[in-house]
Amino acid sequence: MASCDKICKVLDIYEERLSKNKYLAGDFFSLVDLSHLPFTQYLVGQMGKEYMKTSRKHVSAWWDDISSRPSWQNIRLKFRTFRHLQFSHVRPRKRRPFYCLSKPLGATLFGPDTPGTPVSRNIFRYKTETKRSLHSLQPLGYDESGLGISHSPVKAPRKVPTSPYKVLDAPGLEDDFYLNLVDWSSNNVLAVGLESCVYLWNACGNKVTKLCDLGIRDSICSVGWAQCGTHLAVGTNNGQVQIWDASNCRRVRTMEGHRSRVGVLAWSSSLLSSGSHDKSILQRDIRARDDFASKLVGHKNEVCGLKWSYDDRELASGGNENRLLVWNQHSTQPVLKHCEHTAAVKAIAWSPHRHGLLASGGGATDRCIRFWDTTTNTHLSCLDTGCQISNLVWPKNVNELVSTHGSSQDHIIVWRYPTMSKLATLTGHTTRVLYLAISPDGQKTVTGSGDETLCFWRLFPASKSQNTDSKIGASSFGRTSIR
Repeated sequence: MASCDKICKVLDIYEERLSKNKYLAGDFFSLVDLSHLPFTQYLVGQMGKEYMKTSRKHVSAWWDDISSRPSWQNIRLKFRTFRHLQFSHVRPRKRRPFYCLSKPLGATLFGPDTPGTPVSRNIFRYKTETKRSLHSLQPLGYDESGLGISHSPVKAPRKVPTSPYKVLDAPGLEDDFYLNLVDWSSNNVLAVGLESCVYLWNACGNKVTKLCDLGIRDSICSVGWAQCGTHLAVGTNNGQVQIWDASNCRRVRTMEGHRSRVGVLAWSSSLLSSGSHDKSILQRDIRARDDFASKLVGHKNEVCGLKWSYDDRELASGGNENRLLVWNQHSTQPVLKHCEHTAAVKAIAWSPHRHGLLASGGGATDRCIRFWDTTTNTHLSCLDTGCQISNLVWPKNVNELVSTHGSSQDHIIVWRYPTMSKLATLTGHTTRVLYLAISPDGQKTVTGSGDETLCFWRLFPASKSQNTDSKIGASSFGRTSIR
């Protein structure tokens, strides 16, 4: 039994190696799975000799045991005790000489070129060269079509419509990189700033309402909806921030504090942040009597990008001096500073899928989308898009990213994250795409351009909690005006 002990020792070593392999689940093997081991020929020879000592009537039953692919543990047990195996549970078959079996077995274990192997015999019918299935957990690549094994099909890439489903004329929409004139509320109402006026477009009924007119002495520089969707903040060229009750078309409050235009606004659940050409950010609580609660100073040029994280704990700001700053709820000094961009940082987006994941985009001389982990202050990656980046949006339904571009490209790109491979490139504007907002259901986006049009795109699938039937765009085809 010395030879048997050697075999068991080798099998113990091989079992230990296999138990660490993460691609093997269940440890189901046959002798074919051991065909690449150097001791296999010796193993087969030893088995043949030992079994020749037993009754010849058990040979066919032993062969059936091999072809039935028992578990790895059973194979080890049979190798250790094959002198004393009982085959009473197996129906005997017609006796055949052992040499009739050893040759096909050798061909299966060592390939069809094994000396003495009949060419026409192929008991297992394994393919010698088969492409392994993507989902296969088997250590050898063989044809599984006859084994009753089914794999999940590879999911086909999602197709994104590359044409807008609706276009609105927006006469007077400014071609200014530093303004933010479009925002979409949680109540499905789109706000657009056109010169000195703000217009509201109800996406459910395609109804347009004029909210306000500042007159010839002032103009709209930014708009931003509160999270509740009922109140709209309006930033003006004179440095004011006005709060409007959209349902009643009534101005609720006017807040001062900035010395120059307010080009960007960002709401958290309790605060309104405003960024200005005067290089400052003001934190405002509209419930309080004071016009602002605190002043954030850190930028050396106009503040053109501003976005609160989804948990309202961090505020990211971008400036025309090419810096990206991150503030916490209570700080008046930035907790993180990033200077890797080489152009104005207007495009900022927080991931709704991962805490602390931030994306930022640079202007015409930078052209890069950069990713940051604010929890570890780590620069994760950088992608050169080849053109100016004016906006970024991270949808809640899928882990993808939308960017809008200018500087001769004038298109919109949908990216897969984290690979940053292009899912779709959308064209529809004739000048740079400066404005971007996403619908409350997370399925649609609207883009605005200096060509004085607003284009609506169906980009993302519905989330699992949403009804796939949407009211948006029920009568959306055709071209109308927002005025």
